[in-house]
Amino acid sequence: MDTHRAPWRCTGLQWQDGRPVLGAVRGALRHERVVEAGTAVSWQVRGPRLCSGPWLSGEPERRPCPHHAEIEPAGGAVLCAPCQTVDGGLALARDQILDDGRTYLLYLAWFGGDLLKVGLTGEHRGRARLLEQGAPVFTFVARGPLPAVRRAELTVSGSGLARERFGARAKAAQWWHLPAAAERAATVAEARVAVLAVLAGHPVETFADGPVVDQVALFGLTAGPPPAYREVVALADGATVSGTLRPPIGRRLFLDPPDGGEPLLLDALRLTGWGLAAAPPGPCSGVELREHRRPPAPDVQHALF
Repeated sequence: MDTHRAPWRCTGLQWQDGRPVLGAVRGALRHERVVEAGTAVSWQVRGPRLCSGPWLSGEPERRPCPHHAEIEPAGGAVLCAPCQTVDGGLALARDQILDDGRTYLLYLAWFGGDLLKVGLTGEHRGRARLLEQGAPVFTFVARGPLPAVRRAELTVSGSGLARERFGARAKAAQWWHLPAAAERAATVAEARVAVLAVLAGHPVETFADGPVVDQVALFGLTAGPPPAYREVVALADGATVSGTLRPPIGRRLFLDPPDGGEPLLLDALRLTGWGLAAAPPGPCSGVELREHRRPPAPDVQHALF
């Protein structure tokens, strides 16, 4: 991304055609860059951090925030309050859109352990939603109009077989404990059988034997995450982040710093709304970090008799 005539303002990271793409705008200009493993990046964030503007149903891009509103520098929200009230994605999540005429897919996404998520996504988006969530393994279980798929989603979550949401920290904690590929596939396939049983009679088209898609290798998690890393939990105006990218996990970026220290983990949502400028490679500054270390293996007590 050319940031020498900065600031380009970051619009976040999305998966397009199976590739992670970091976007930015400067006035009427738009720029996109594929976030590839092995690429060296060095960013300085420049404030103020501004609202990204709402996405309106049927439009390919977000509209600029009409209020030019500033948002919390260290917060997770990328929209100001007025834009949140009209954003199509948030309206869908809040059940404020009853039917938009599109076909939706019901999916199961497994993040390891007992973290089985049920959700829905527009059929036209393919697996982009699952890539953006960083789902290690997923399968589609049904399709239909929004009202029917949403009722199916509520039935599954109400059954206790899967939940609608998990926090990012809970998902990341499972990266160290993902089993082998065969066990991952069997876990999701068994969950699908149980979910299809509770969906019997629902007015949706179900997939009894659809593929179980494994994204662990794509996310660079075959051998797990680094045994120790530092997570960026807040950015301030003027902060700098440098490193060589590892494969993105959803919207989360691992970077190996130029000084050879512990890798950094940066959620691209934290870049959204900031101005981005090129910075000389070096240690990160102006950031709040949280240490993460691989927990010790459980102590297994073997019976003598």
